[in-house]
Amino acid sequence: MHRVPYVDPHHPTPTAPRAAPEDATTLRIRPLLVDGRQKEWTTGDPHDVTDRSFTIRRALRLNDALPGDAAAHWIWQPGPWLLVDRSTGHVTALHLPDFDPLVSQVVWFRDYAAYCGIASTARGGLYAIVAQIGARRAVLQKQLAPWPQPQHATPVCQPPQWQRQPLRVTLQPTGGEPVAFDILGTGALIEEGDPDEP
Repeated sequence: MHRVPYVDPHHPTPTAPRAAPEDATTLRIRPLLVDGRQKEWTTGDPHDVTDRSFTIRRALRLNDALPGDAAAHWIWQPGPWLLVDRSTGHVTALHLPDFDPLVSQVVWFRDYAAYCGIASTARGGLYAIVAQIGARRAVLQKQLAPWPQPQHATPVCQPPQWQRQPLRVTLQPTGGEPVAFDILGTGALIEEGDPDEP
């Protein structure tokens, strides 16, 4: 496990860097080894999907130099999610719908990923998303709030909460009301009593 410097793009210049907690200024990374060779840098905890596969978040080293800068300026950022097959060593990049590495906090349950996402359409929006590994479209995609928000809270949403029976997930924008969704197979129904639904 290594600690590397990390600057949150939402708060690039903390007013009191010495008072900032270490977790806010460093990113813990570790190598992903396959057959004794390093394939990627990763961050966070892995999630076992099955007994032979797991997901882990990639850590990216990005060149933050402006076009006029004389030298490269490397920074570390949390990146997208990877699916790793333990038996073959195959690593697959997961393309989670409307996932934003700087906004989305993914909480896994089985092969489902729940998070707040940012719509890439012209209308934008902050969305509740549930994606399933292998599905082409999101199992759930419901707008929670407009986006972009100039003075948004950090984190934008609280970590999603999963319930097993019935299969349900609750998402809550920071400072907003929680919204619960029942997940049925490859689809989702909003919990009864939500004021946004007829």
